Amino acid sequence: MPNALAYLMLLLWPVISLILFRRLPLERAILWSFLAGYLLLPPVAEFDLPLVPDMDKFTIPSVVAFLLCVGLMRKKVPLLPQHPLARLLTLGFAFSVVPTVMTNSDPVIFEVLAGSEPIRYITDMLPGLRWRDLGSVMINQIIILMPFLLARRYLSSPAAQKELLLAFCIAGLAYSIPSLIEIRLSPQINISVYGFFQHDFSQTMRQGGFRPIVFLPHSLWLALFMFSAVIATTALARVATGKDKTRFAFAAGYLFVVLILCKSLASLAYGLSFVPLVALAPARWQIRIALGLAAVAITYPMLRNLGLIPIDAILAQAEAISADRAQSLGYRFENEALMLGRAAEKPWFGWGGWGRNLVRDLETGAIISIPDGHWILVFGTLGWLGYLAEMGLLTLPLVLLGIEIRRRQVSEISPYATPIALILAATMVDMMLNDTLVPVTWLCAGSILGYAERLRYPGLFEARRPLFDGAQILVPHRSARQRQRQI
Repeated sequence: MPNALAYLMLLLWPVISLILFRRLPLERAILWSFLAGYLLLPPVAEFDLPLVPDMDKFTIPSVVAFLLCVGLMRKKVPLLPQHPLARLLTLGFAFSVVPTVMTNSDPVIFEVLAGSEPIRYITDMLPGLRWRDLGSVMINQIIILMPFLLARRYLSSPAAQKELLLAFCIAGLAYSIPSLIEIRLSPQINISVYGFFQHDFSQTMRQGGFRPIVFLPHSLWLALFMFSAVIATTALARVATGKDKTRFAFAAGYLFVVLILCKSLASLAYGLSFVPLVALAPARWQIRIALGLAAVAITYPMLRNLGLIPIDAILAQAEAISADRAQSLGYRFENEALMLGRAAEKPWFGWGGWGRNLVRDLETGAIISIPDGHWILVFGTLGWLGYLAEMGLLTLPLVLLGIEIRRRQVSEISPYATPIALILAATMVDMMLNDTLVPVTWLCAGSILGYAERLRYPGLFEARRPLFDGAQILVPHRSARQRQRQI
């Protein structure tokens, strides 16, 4: 049970974000409003308000940052991208919930046959979706898109993308301190600060030690974030010169050690695969790998439905690495099969909310399936329409960037774009196993889309400030009156 401090932090976050927007350049304010909120706000704790989505550590930073950018800073945030397909996918993502609500007005009833006579008694019931639910679900979809839209507009220039990678680096270094404490002493920080443990404590124990979790929903989320920090720092080390190159290289090595200590096999595999790629490979190869991973992620449900995923071979390989990991992976596959069977009953628009997409006992209504992967949650809730809209919106930026890279010389491409693309692609692959889609992921997707659109449509975003110097440090924007005073 979250303590008073947990709810106080959620209430104070608009004030903290306001301070960030007052004192930092716009790009940094947006970045740290999301990153700090994701890393520091309490998990699980939320405000359950009527007719609107639950306000928690994911939704509050998104809403606050968007409103401060538009309302306080008076900055324009286009609601639709420039590319026609991106526009279509954005509209599809926002409005895919309409047919879902319209086709799920009937309640899900659980009955039991009692006595010798064929009389059925209702033991439980899940309500049908009503028109009043449509507003709440659409608002939730729009909130999810807010970091995507902000990043497309304000985090898509090469200098802003460098700021994004630098923010990952700094946040990773800072978060490594509580992570190492929990690795050594056990995950207790969230209990000490917010008064509760956010998950199953047994899942933090691995290989005779502990996996850190700090203020994130699960240890796997923390490991994936550390992977992102390693990739970001490696990219900065590749581009830097002189002493900065040495500092970033040491920081990347240190963060990689922390990633190993996080004891997450998947995130470690991503790190071992992508760090050499980011450090040595040209941009074209980086985007090719990112596109390949995105293709696997978006087609995974189709391959699972057709039985083309070699489940037995994958489990055999996992068994050779670790029996515990093979057992965990097998459990995931079993639950995926149950959830796919449920989703097949309403494949196009899904079952909607209220847990209607979960597999339950026909008599008691007890949940008998535990979904892990994000894809199966979206597929069961919103069907093919919602799934393709969401995954398409995450994949399209990589496709557009790949097209623009192919058309241009490598020297014309920002060295910061493809590492962000690899972070996005790795997260999409991880979403096959875990529900790890967070607002920071949408920041990466929006940054890549905006950069690809800048290349495709020159002059799309008017220059708000001069080009940065070699250090590429963001400087505060000065009004015309301030410039006149300076002159």
